[in-house]
Parts: sequence; C-alpha cells; structure tokens
Amino acid sequence: MEVLATPIVDKAKEARDNLDAHVRDMVAWHFDPNTGCPFWLEFAGELDFDPRREIGGYGDLKYLGHFQDEWLRGGPVRRWIPRGSEEQRTYVFETGGSTGVPKYRISQNDFQIDYEMFSEHLSEETFPKGADWLMLGPTGPRRLRLAVEYLCQIRGGICFLVDLDPRWVNKLIKRGALQELELYKAHVIDQALTILRANDNVKCMFTTPKLLEELCEKISLQKAGISGIFCGGTEMNAQFNRFAREELIPGIDFVPTYGNTLMGLAYSKPFEPEDNYAITYYPPVPRAFIELVNPDNPDEEVDYDEVGRVMLTTLTKEFFMPRFLERDEAERAKPIEAYPWDGVRNLGLFSELQESVVVGVY
Repeated sequence: MEVLATPIVDKAKEARDNLDAHVRDMVAWHFDPNTGCPFWLEFAGELDFDPRREIGGYGDLKYLGHFQDEWLRGGPVRRWIPRGSEEQRTYVFETGGSTGVPKYRISQNDFQIDYEMFSEHLSEETFPKGADWLMLGPTGPRRLRLAVEYLCQIRGGICFLVDLDPRWVNKLIKRGALQELELYKAHVIDQALTILRANDNVKCMFTTPKLLEELCEKISLQKAGISGIFCGGTEMNAQFNRFAREELIPGIDFVPTYGNTLMGLAYSKPFEPEDNYAITYYPPVPRAFIELVNPDNPDEEVDYDEVGRVMLTTLTKEFFMPRFLERDEAERAKPIEAYPWDGVRNLGLFSELQESVVVGVY
C-alpha cells in the first residue's frame, strides 16, 4: 500500500480525531431521552448496552449494525424528529423508489447548511454573486428543488424552476413507452429554453447529465450567457466529464457533484488534466463520512484504488444514519490537501443492482 505524504498524514489524523469527537457528540444527542428522536430511543431500548457509553468514535458505530433502507419507507415520519429540535419547522423530502412507497427524510436546517458549505467552493467569477439560476432537475417533494433555490438565493440570485417528475419518467421507461418519454423530455427542455430566452440574467444552472445533453442539442449555453454549471447524477462519469468539457459546454465552468437527500453534497476534486477526466468526490466530513467496503463483507474496508461499495454515515443533529450501504460503488481515493480524508473516484451504480435500477432523468 502506498504511504501518504507526512503533511497529509498529519491532517488526516486531525480530521479523523475531529470525526471521532463529532460521532461522540451525535450519539450523545440522538440517544439522550431529552433530545433524541423516537426511532433511535426505541432502538436503544432493544440494545444490551448504552451507545452513549460504548461508542467512542466512528469505528464503534459497527455495534449498531447497518442502517436499513426499509426504515425510511412509510410513516410515521414524526418518529425521526429529534425531541431537542421538535419546535423547529420541519420539511419532509422523498428519496429513492420509482414506484410504491418512497423513502422519507425529515429535514429542518440540514439542506441549508449543506448548500451554504457548497457555495463556498464555487468560483465568484463563473458563479457570480447576483446572477440568476436555472434549476433543470427533479422537482416536487425532493430536497434538490429547494436546495438549489436556496443556493441561488444566498448568492443573491433568483432561481427559475421547471416542472419535472422523475417518477413518471421511470414509469414510462419501465413500460417501454419511448415515444411518450421523448415527448416528456421535450416538454421539460421546452420549459428550460423558455426561461433562458426570456431571462438574460440567468448565468448559472444545475442539471443532470442526460438533461444537459438534451438541452445542448437545442441551444448554445455559452451564447445564452451561462458561465457556470454544476451537475450531478448516476451517469456522471469520466466519459461524460470529457464529453461535457470538450463538446457540450467548452468554456463553461463545469462542477460535477455527488449528493443525495441522505448525505448532502460531496465536493469534487478540482479538474486536472492528469486525472484523465476521472472524477473524485470528498464527503463533507464530519457531517457525513463515506467508507468503501467489500461487498461480500461490509465490515472490511477496501485498499486505496480498489473498488468497494459505498457505505454512508450521516451525522447531524437532525439526522443520524450509521453505516448505510448505498446503491453505488467506487474506487477508494487518497486524501488530498484540501480534503484530508478518503474520497471516492469513478463512482457508479453498484454492479449487483445495475439490472434492477432505473436511472431515468439522472
């Protein structure tokens, strides 16, 4: 195994110490009868130990097992509201599932905090303050719709939105209604074109790889005045990264992102030609931490540059999600100066799920 440079090792140790301290704080909050939510307090009642005494850092979260996907499906959603913040306004967002009961995540302040942090990493030149935004992505009960609008607002802009229901798109795909699918995509792109042609101050946008490609078939975004795009989705890979930078939007600042309703936003390593267009993401430690694990043994972390399944832990006062096995896989990437903790490179859909997951507009 390659040894990290000494300055990075020191920073990585400091980051890990901070993570362990943050884990202790979050466990103390979520398992305290005065501040924890009903779900975790009931969960603790079934344990033969007190998590507040036994969990001293990230590594000890294994004593709680793996967070289960099904725990978030259905209600009552109020079981996830911490008693320590139950007086705050609460949102509920959907995530995952093209049919049936979606997963729910309650939120109070997390999406604002996540996007305030992300805003600090955007260029003032290409994502200028005071510019308006186009949010060309999933809307409705999804966190992304409010989060991008909030990002735009804290940077002094007004956010324009389209109507887009990804659950309907997925249904069209599943029943092979390709003509209807093309009509729906055209409807979504027409909305975006109308916004861009009627509003000269739209300089920035969020979209997904598929929708960006569709939009660029209709208009030159550079000529339309777009200077910065951040883009995320299942199909954000090295091939698309190269395609976007060289053919779709040359001259426009292109910022790939990896995020979801459960985690928040990971930061992408700044583009460097020597990376051969591979995209590396670093989670917002200590609020979220990603470990890449052996799919056949999730308690075993893979080595650097090896492929593992994404195991996500979210650690905020409003949401505690330990060791959740995501539907993604990636290569484990080394810490860097800006982000002295492990990253994920060449992210993609977990190979064992590729035939069963519909990616739709993402």
